[in-house]
Amino acid sequence: MTKNLMIVESPAKAKTIEKFLGDEFIVKSCYGHIRDLPKEDTAIDIKNNYKPTYEISPDKASLVYELKKMAKSAQEVWLATDEDREGEAISWHLCEAMGLNVHTAKRIVFHEITKPAIKKAVANPRVLDLNLVNAQQARRVLDRLVGFEISPILWRKISRNQSLSAGRVQSVAVRLIVEREREIRDFVPVPHFKIAAVLKASDEKGKISPFKAELPRRVEDQGDAESFLKNCIGADFTVAQIQVKPGKRTPPPPFTTSTLQQEASRKFGFGVSRTMLVAQKLYEAGHITYMRTDSTNLSDTALSCRRRSNKTAIWRPLPPIAHLQNQIAKAHKKHTKPSDLLILNIPK
Repeated sequence: MTKNLMIVESPAKAKTIEKFLGDEFIVKSCYGHIRDLPKEDTAIDIKNNYKPTYEISPDKASLVYELKKMAKSAQEVWLATDEDREGEAISWHLCEAMGLNVHTAKRIVFHEITKPAIKKAVANPRVLDLNLVNAQQARRVLDRLVGFEISPILWRKISRNQSLSAGRVQSVAVRLIVEREREIRDFVPVPHFKIAAVLKASDEKGKISPFKAELPRRVEDQGDAESFLKNCIGADFTVAQIQVKPGKRTPPPPFTTSTLQQEASRKFGFGVSRTMLVAQKLYEAGHITYMRTDSTNLSDTALSCRRRSNKTAIWRPLPPIAHLQNQIAKAHKKHTKPSDLLILNIPK
């Protein structure tokens, strides 16, 4: 029987997924993008609604030929690239290069590389989201148009070894930095004084305990602050009321892409590239869910996995946590979490 052909982005991910799907599927990797804009200025037809022209990368020509050959003999072709805009665009480029119908080709996405997640994705395929594809194309066209215009200026004015580049991200970032720097330079500092005192009082057991008291307002004039302190000399202070409030600690939200990078930098000194490289390897090995997300939504899979990992805990429904309130609308996306909390040792 002819097998199904599933195409993913990385070879490590392909090996893991093939184990889950069994003999009915052959899982191959396309190693990321297979087509790109040519380096010539004619890559984008500005007069024709900015229409891009793509070509198969020279180093991917043999791979595309092999995939096309396998697709002809396969019962069905499944596109399982990453769920972001780049992944959707890669699936679209695969359709274009392999002669697949972009409106009927089976597209699957998953947030974690586990057997239940892969099986569920295969059971619920969808078609390509052309809105995501067009969004990625617009971004790529902007990169080319802006970068090709501005980067040579940087090379002439700042660095002649062409180590600097400009584009839609760098240009906006530079403007934000400049605007912030101007705000800092235009800022006029206003001095103010904070008044605090360390007092002593006896508790119910007669023990003398020091405590700190602070004036609830800040004094802007130094003379007024000194005058207030002089008036306090020899004065008697009374504790009018004691309020005892229970302490409350809210756990931090689950990782998003940004907080994952920040925590890796703070605890391990990792740069962004190293953090995402490690996360990518963990994801491809099935140890964590997809690491590119801005949602902190807790999935049912994560909650049930947590229950299994600690059977002695008492679980009850909780009200929405404050930092999750604004994520309800993004329920289709999940935060970055371990794919299975029962894995005790991850091989190096």
